[in-house]
Amino acid sequence: MNEDRAWTVSGGPAHALAIVADGMGGHQAGDVASELAVEAFREATQASVASTLSGAEAELLIRQAILQANEVVYGIASQNEQYHNMGTTVVAALIQGEQGVIGHIGDSRAYHIRDDAMHQITEDHTLVNELLRSGQITAEEAANHPRRNVLTRALGTEANVEVDLLKIDWQPGDVLLLCSDGLSNMVDDALILETIQMPDLDLDAKAARLVELALQAGGDDNITVVLLQSHAGRAQEG
Repeated sequence: MNEDRAWTVSGGPAHALAIVADGMGGHQAGDVASELAVEAFREATQASVASTLSGAEAELLIRQAILQANEVVYGIASQNEQYHNMGTTVVAALIQGEQGVIGHIGDSRAYHIRDDAMHQITEDHTLVNELLRSGQITAEEAANHPRRNVLTRALGTEANVEVDLLKIDWQPGDVLLLCSDGLSNMVDDALILETIQMPDLDLDAKAARLVELALQAGGDDNITVVLLQSHAGRAQEG
C-alpha cells in the first residue's frame, strides 16, 4: 500500500511549488490522509504559482494551505470511524525568484544542496529527535531506536496544528530535495549528495536513482523523492 503522495508544478521561469506527504493510519487511512492533504494543498496554492509574492505573502500562503489541508483531513477523520486518527506528514516548498519558503509537519524532510554541501533544513517532529535534542540519546542511538518512527506532530490528527516555516535563498545551481522517510532512513547523506551531483544524470534520473538506492538498502517503506533545481534562473523539477 503506497501511503505517500507528491505533487509539483512550475509556473513561469523561476517559480515552482512542491509537496510530499507520507500518510499513516490503518485500513487504508494513511493513503487517504496523504491524498486529501496534497489535493487540499494543491487547490489552495495552484492559482498563486505564477504570482510574484512578497516573502510575507509566500509564508502566509504556505501556512494557510497546510492548515487548510489539516482541516480537511481532520474533518474526514472525525466523521468516519474507519479513518479515526489518520494523519500524514507534509513537507512543501514554494520557490520564486531568489527565495523559497518551506513548510512542514512530521518527519518528511527538506534538504538544501549548494556546491559540495547538503544541509537538512527541516527538523523532524519525532519522539527520537526530541530525545536527541535534549541529550538523552546519541545520534547513533537515534538512528537505531525502536521508536524512531513515532511522530510528535502530524497533519490531520488534531483540529489545530503548528506549521514550521523557514526561508531559504535560492541561487543558480541550488537543489532542493523533498523526501519521505523511506529515503532518509535508508540512504546516508553522503550518498544522497553524491547522487545529486552526478553530472551525467538529469533530475528525473537522479530522483529514480535515489529511490533505487533506498530499495537496495532494504527499504520496505514507501519512498518518495522530489528534486527542484535552479538553473540559469529557471526552477526545474524532477
